[in-house]
Amino acid sequence: MTYRNSIKDKAKNIFKNNSKKSTESLLNKVNYPSDIKDMSIDELEFLSDELRKHVIESVSKTGGHLGAGLGVVELTVALHHVFNAPKDKLIWDVGHQCYPHKILTGRKDKLHTLRQKDGLSGFTNRSESEYDPFGAGHSSTSISAGLGMAVARDLDGGDNNVVSIIGDGSMSAGLAFEAMNNAGSMDSRLVVILNDNKMSISPPVGALSGHLSRIISSKQYLSLRQTAMDIASKLPKMVELAAKRAEEYAKGIVTGGILFEELGFYYVGPIDGHNLDHLIPVLKNVRDVEDGVPILVHVITKKGKGYAPAEEASDKYHGVTRFDIGTGMMNKPESKTPSFTDVFAKALMAEAEHDRKIVAINAAMPTGTGLDKFAAKYPSRCFDVGIAEQHAVTFAAGIACEGFKPFTAIYSSFLQRAYDQVMHDVALQNLPVRFAIDRAGFVGEDGATHHGVFDISFLTALPNMVVMAPADGVELMHMIATAAATNDRPTAVRYPRGKCSGADLPEKGTALEIGKGRVLRKGSDVALLSLGARLAECQKAADELEKKGISVTVADARFAKPIDEELVLKLADEHKALITVEEGCNGGFGSHVLTFLALKGKLDGELKVRPMTVPDEFIEHDTMEAQYDYAKLNAKHIVEMAVKMSYIS
Repeated sequence: MTYRNSIKDKAKNIFKNNSKKSTESLLNKVNYPSDIKDMSIDELEFLSDELRKHVIESVSKTGGHLGAGLGVVELTVALHHVFNAPKDKLIWDVGHQCYPHKILTGRKDKLHTLRQKDGLSGFTNRSESEYDPFGAGHSSTSISAGLGMAVARDLDGGDNNVVSIIGDGSMSAGLAFEAMNNAGSMDSRLVVILNDNKMSISPPVGALSGHLSRIISSKQYLSLRQTAMDIASKLPKMVELAAKRAEEYAKGIVTGGILFEELGFYYVGPIDGHNLDHLIPVLKNVRDVEDGVPILVHVITKKGKGYAPAEEASDKYHGVTRFDIGTGMMNKPESKTPSFTDVFAKALMAEAEHDRKIVAINAAMPTGTGLDKFAAKYPSRCFDVGIAEQHAVTFAAGIACEGFKPFTAIYSSFLQRAYDQVMHDVALQNLPVRFAIDRAGFVGEDGATHHGVFDISFLTALPNMVVMAPADGVELMHMIATAAATNDRPTAVRYPRGKCSGADLPEKGTALEIGKGRVLRKGSDVALLSLGARLAECQKAADELEKKGISVTVADARFAKPIDEELVLKLADEHKALITVEEGCNGGFGSHVLTFLALKGKLDGELKVRPMTVPDEFIEHDTMEAQYDYAKLNAKHIVEMAVKMSYIS
């Protein structure tokens, strides 16, 4: 039997198992959490199987995040069986795993619209449902938000539960530990579910562990523990401390929860996150705790659970395109055209081959940033710091202090999390950290939480910073070479998601002159000054404008900072109208050009200048093409703007 046939057989098992258990669907009867309150454990197990099947079938048609959701099916069922949402707040961190939650909370029949225009968001979204108490998309926010809701409840005299569900990957971020440290020092009742899917279910996560977790989460045990602590507090101080440490270490030996206990949490676990016999009694116990003690329940799950291709390649099936359920094969169109991410990896490896001082850093995104390829070739020079963008930036600053050349590859939307470090630890000290900013511009179906439209504005505001944006793959190669050669200041190269155009790529890039753009075609009426990958649309627009008798110059700025002042002045002096085009928001490249021209007195005469930027709003999930169309940044919109400007008296 071939490997593919083996996977195919395993992939079909979930559907066979469903048909064996029952001929009557439970999921068809479930529209809201209230519909599962009275179900037995056997019924909930069957419902979990159906729920898993529904997720697989839906995501196979829409694409989306698959593995994380499959891993928390039983946990989701247990939470909604035990807690009373939406009165009780269930806060899902990141939101990659929220599809089963959506199905159980009135959105089952809309799952086929997932991540499509006017359809369901791929994450939790407050405007979408009352069952989504907090919006997600970026990691490590759930404990902070949950603590805020718990404190607000206490101030209001409420009695509802607040449950924050967070993955072990998200726990690597400082924000999560800041929140836990704060929660541990307060008396607000909060439940944190640590969804640990990095480790396999080891022997401690079985009947004995489930039994112990049930005992130590029970009201009787908590009452006994509190009584013992009260008695110990009346004993001499040394005896009290000894008793407390004995209790902590005894439980730590059994459960491994010392870290969380030290932060002030009462630790329960680890528990098999796919065993409802273990999950439900423990969740009922922590639900019924009356004291204002924060509790952490450690749950072990398997990412991709129940679907063999996702279990055996959890990273590949974290986020998927449309795929064939039987084979697990994704419907990705074959293309020999590389992505910008591929070109970045090629360019960086070419530089690293000639310079041992070049190192690479990413924040839990080695594949997404292309640094998995770099790590395979230079394992000792590539560092994955986990979901910790703030640390990644300051870590890179420390490396730069010692004469090395760090390239920090982070998605644009995630770099926002580390802006203070970019400003204070890099720009202020003028350290030559190189930022490779992937997913700049629109990103498509992930929507507003992941768009990279703000980095031009927030980076160009910083002194010392060089900001570049390539129009194609060749330009990206040159800009990585430019960053590698720039040792006197920080640099940033921003590039979009998706395939890149351009001629055959060189083996290695050639460093550009800092702050110098290029002219690709010359005209006399309208100048189009593009920054980044909208250059191809500017070229298309120029072709259409020439047909209308409007002579067009097309220039590639290359640098958002420093701008090419000589080029900008030349375009202003030699044309009736100047249009800047960028994949960023107001306050970016176009604003800097306008400010420069105003200070030079060029706006006092007949010159007309218009910046074309992303609208001042959060644009929701859709295809990238539709998002650029909505933002009016395609060729037809550039044509409309140029024609309008040409006829203004």
